[in-house]
Amino acid sequence: MLLLPLLSLSALWGFALNLTVGDGQALLRANTLYQTIGVTSTDLGLQLQAERARTSMAITTRKSAQDLSTQRARTDVAVTAFQKSAVKAGGAITADMRGSLDTLTTELDRLSSIRISIDGGMISRLATLNEYNRILDSLFRLYDHLVSVPDLQLFQQASALQAMGNAREILARESALVGGALLDGRMTDPEVGAFTEYVATRKFLDSRGLAGLDDELRRPYEKIFDDEPFRDFSAMEDRIVRTGTPPANAGEWNSTVDRLAAQLDKLGVASSQALATRATDGATGTLIKMGVAGVLGLIAVLASIIISVRFGRRLAGELAGLRTVALELAERRLPAIVAKLRRGEEVDVKAEGKPLRVSGSAEITDVARAFGSVQNTAVSAAVGQAALRRGIGQVFLNLARRKQGLLHRQLALLDSMQRRTHDPDRLEELFKLDHLTTRMRRHAESLIILSGSVPGRSWRKAVPVVDVVRAAVAEVEDYTRVTVESMPNGSLDGGAAADVTHLVAELVENATIYSPPTTTVQIRGDLVSNGYVIEVEDRGLGLSQSEYASFNAMLANPPEFDLADSDRLGLFVVARLAQRHGIQVLLRRSPFGGTAAIVLVPRALVAEQVALPAADDDMPALPSRNRKKPLAVVSGGTHAGLPKRVRQTNLPPQLKEPPEPPQERSPDEVRDLFSAFQRGTERARQEADHKGDDA
Repeated sequence: MLLLPLLSLSALWGFALNLTVGDGQALLRANTLYQTIGVTSTDLGLQLQAERARTSMAITTRKSAQDLSTQRARTDVAVTAFQKSAVKAGGAITADMRGSLDTLTTELDRLSSIRISIDGGMISRLATLNEYNRILDSLFRLYDHLVSVPDLQLFQQASALQAMGNAREILARESALVGGALLDGRMTDPEVGAFTEYVATRKFLDSRGLAGLDDELRRPYEKIFDDEPFRDFSAMEDRIVRTGTPPANAGEWNSTVDRLAAQLDKLGVASSQALATRATDGATGTLIKMGVAGVLGLIAVLASIIISVRFGRRLAGELAGLRTVALELAERRLPAIVAKLRRGEEVDVKAEGKPLRVSGSAEITDVARAFGSVQNTAVSAAVGQAALRRGIGQVFLNLARRKQGLLHRQLALLDSMQRRTHDPDRLEELFKLDHLTTRMRRHAESLIILSGSVPGRSWRKAVPVVDVVRAAVAEVEDYTRVTVESMPNGSLDGGAAADVTHLVAELVENATIYSPPTTTVQIRGDLVSNGYVIEVEDRGLGLSQSEYASFNAMLANPPEFDLADSDRLGLFVVARLAQRHGIQVLLRRSPFGGTAAIVLVPRALVAEQVALPAADDDMPALPSRNRKKPLAVVSGGTHAGLPKRVRQTNLPPQLKEPPEPPQERSPDEVRDLFSAFQRGTERARQEADHKGDDA
């Protein structure tokens, strides 16, 4: 919160400082360019003008004069000095100026070839003047870049002085052209046209330069233009343009031009120095302003940082205290309240919703009070939700208990009807109704489990695992598709047998529902080191890895029951039962593509199966509705390990009757026999159920 304003302030300070420093550097760079390239280029321009004038006279007379050779030497010295100053300027030369400087260097390299052409008589007087003019034009284009300064007023004055310097160059071109024509007393038509153009250009540049100069720099030029040399020169210009011939008096022309050129050169140097002084003073003032602004800005930034850091530390401490209190509320107090509510304990809203103790500014205390309001609302809502869940659970429990009582009465009535019925078809329908009633009893027990209570069925003694599994299969609608494979001997604690039966029944029912009706569901078991494993495997489509992970997480740690999530109600009941007895349930993909549910009953609930006494009133018996196949008979005894009676075993051989050949029973005898067998089995099951409920 504080870092962003500080960064913005620092950025603004840096931007303003950069602008100020940039202006100062630009002024200093302009002064550097003037002291190096500016001074040497001015001398170079004067020497080129002088060489041009002497060359014009040498071409006219067709004689090589000594003064031309001397002037060429002076020009070469000026070129060398200019090149050295360009190297000395270094970083002050901008990219735009570099192009003009390279062009001028290229033109200066042509100077030797121009001189050779002149000495060989291969070039005319006007063409020679144009070659020198071309070099000087590139020099003046370089001047245009020298006046690039950030100060607008300085730039205007420098541009005006540049115009006056260009006018001085045009005057020199007039002098060179006329100087050569004075020697032979005539001017060619191209020379007259060129002279006329020079005059018009000079007048335009003078008027433009005077208009741009301020009073201090304009007055000296106005004084020169009002003086006698300039008036005489203007009159001679007009006469040459009008007549097309050079002046008759060469001495008058030369003296007038020399006096005017000297005045203009002296004034040009003075004006340039005055402007350079202004630039230096402006740069110094800018640097002073920059220093003052930079120091004051730095002080302001540092003061802001110090104040912000102190305020930030205090605010950070207050926020840290608020964060600690909020984390304690979110991670300790509210979870503890929720845990109490899950355990069914009473929670005092006023005692648990005590205000948060936080010290600090008004804003922090306001936020703390807001957190306190949130806490009170959250606690009240949690208590209300817990009361609502308890009420719903109590409704589930009451409905389930009532339904369970009705189902017990219905089972008793069905048993009575089965005992009085001898018609096989009618008896089969009663068995189907009895099977549906058993399934309804399991659903009623599911409601009891969801309400947080424990179903009433239990046994005092251990129950064989095979009986538990078969009882679970009997509580499934599509039990004919279920195959129980061989299972090792083992028994489960009587207090957990009913819940394990319910758990396995839910898994088997899911396997039959979510697999094709033409496939089978296999149940197998094994006694392992840490308990007893029961595996239920179907041949369905299976689930995705994410779904397996989600269901296994729910089975390992069942959440609060959500009334809106009833699609997997059976798995939720399995999770509740597994959590109650410490049973581990895992779903995974089977090798056949379906789902395999693995149930690991802990060793504490498993006992080795032993031979049970016959006709024991306390012998456990679980209901079995699976009519698919009879119970397996153990070799040498009954399925429960009891001895099997064999007729005439203890008789002397003399008294033993010879075995009679087996006789085939009539259909009526078979029907009566199976009806009696079924009635006896149902009576035993019903009595065992009543005993289990009473226990």
